[in-house]
Order: sequence, then structure tokens, then C-alpha cells
Amino acid sequence: MQFTSIGSGSKGNCTVVRNGKSTLLVDCGFGLTYTISSLVAKGIEPREITAIFVTHEHGDHIRGVRMLANRFHIPVFATAGTFSKIAKLDRALVNEIAGGDIISIHGVKVRSVEVPHDAREPTQFVFESAESRFGLLTDIGSITDAVVDHYSDCDSLFVESNHDIDMLWNGNDPEFLKHRVSSDLGHLSNGQAKEFLSRVKHSRLSNVVIGHVSQRNNNTEVLKREYDQLKREVDVWFATQENGTPWVSVKD
Repeated sequence: MQFTSIGSGSKGNCTVVRNGKSTLLVDCGFGLTYTISSLVAKGIEPREITAIFVTHEHGDHIRGVRMLANRFHIPVFATAGTFSKIAKLDRALVNEIAGGDIISIHGVKVRSVEVPHDAREPTQFVFESAESRFGLLTDIGSITDAVVDHYSDCDSLFVESNHDIDMLWNGNDPEFLKHRVSSDLGHLSNGQAKEFLSRVKHSRLSNVVIGHVSQRNNNTEVLKREYDQLKREVDVWFATQENGTPWVSVKD
């Protein structure tokens, strides 16, 4: 199993997870033309996509879902709350799920994990094959014991590290946005992400991707400093808004 991001941040998000039998998308927050060209650049033809899993209804995660799914007849999996904001999606493609559900698709088990975020019914996902386990965790405002339990046995992780708390509060964002981002239903700070990783890290964890990074309230130099110790223990990648990540193997 391997994964790649075609872009991660407030302007759009899309992650691809694949094994030998299936190619799964998590979210599609870009326009159709950009999504197709980005997928092709990663070696993926849109007709190869087996399913799209959607975390929640915010625009940077659903902007291209309807267009991509309708055009290429791709099944979409999401909660009822998320589907309530995806208009004009072909009803034949709708597969409603709930937090805690496990969906098996061509050798991959996809677990839906409930998370605290300011959306209708947000979830994140853990992917498990016979050989490995990959956890994707973005758009979450606080870490619960249940989330730790679900992500504690992963071989690879993609984790939000959205903002540096000092940069956020000393920056130029409106006050309401600062409060929203830093709330228990907002996004993880670098410190919260590090705490989460310290709770779930184990001897088999081979790599971590840091993603959904704020372009205003975080930067590469801060992230390199924050994750210097982790880089001595596992491979660490940083997903960008423009280029996402290269392909990453879930288990070496």
C-alpha cells in the first residue's frame, strides 16, 4: 500500500491511497481540470479510481467531488451530514457511512473515525491491508482518547500540523478566525500534533507526513525545528499546498 497527496492546505486537499487492486481518493478540494492533470502527473488515470471518501463538507475538501464522481462514475462514501452539502451528485454514486463503519474495497479495509471539527458529521480514515496500516488525520481541533486508539497501530501517518500558535495569535487573521482555528473544533497546532504523535508512535511506525499546513501561520523553518527529534526516529515528509507529496510507501 502507498499514498500520495496532490495538495494539502486551506486552498484544497486530495490524497490518494492505492494497493495493487484499488485506487482510493480521500477528498477532492480542487477543480476538475486541476485534479485530473495532477492525478495524471502522479501516474493515475481518473477512470482507475475505485472510490472517493470524503472527510467533511468544507470547500477545500469537496470542491471537485461532484464533478469528478459524476464524470467518471466513481462511488462516493461520506456521512449524511457531509452529503447534505454535496449538491447534484448522481444518487447512484452515494454511499452513506457513519463514524466507526468499516468498508472493505478490493483488499483494503477503510475505517471511518469520528473527529471533533466544526463540520456537520466529520470523519477521518484509517486504511488497512493484509500487510500494513495507514492513518490519515487532518481537520481535527483536539485529540480524543478514541482517536488515539484508532491511530495507535499505524505503519504510516499523515497528520495535520496546521499552525504555530504564536504565529496565529500574533498574525493578521481576524479575531474570529484565530478563535475558530485554535478551538477544540478547529485545527491542530504544531504542539498538539507533536503530542498526538508522541502518544501513537511505536517501533513499527516507518514514516510520518506532516500536512494541512497554514501558509500564513506556519512555515517550513518552524516545522523543521518542531520535528527535528521525530526525524531522527522515523522518515518525515512535509506535504505542500502546491505539490503535495511524492508517493510514500506505507511500510518499508
